[in-house]
Amino acid sequence: MAKRKRSKLEVYLEVLRIVNRGESKPTRIMYKANLSWVPLQEILEFLLSQDLLKEGATSKRKEYFITEKGKRVLAYFDGLRELLPYEVIEE
Repeated sequence: MAKRKRSKLEVYLEVLRIVNRGESKPTRIMYKANLSWVPLQEILEFLLSQDLLKEGATSKRKEYFITEKGKRVLAYFDGLRELLPYEVIEE
């Protein structure tokens, strides 16, 4: 059974969930989200531009932290998933 491709929204939410669970280093986020480096950078830039993540730097390393707005977005979509459960249709 082949895995289906994740939508952009699913990937954005997965990155938010990973950061919300305490991962702050880009390399760790990349591995846990099963992404390559360039797409991860684009996703992080988008989430930063929407004020869903904030960036911090410690000893020349970038770190990412979820904002209150990011937490509200996660709670909204998790609540929506409970209200409207959906099944993935395999082709």
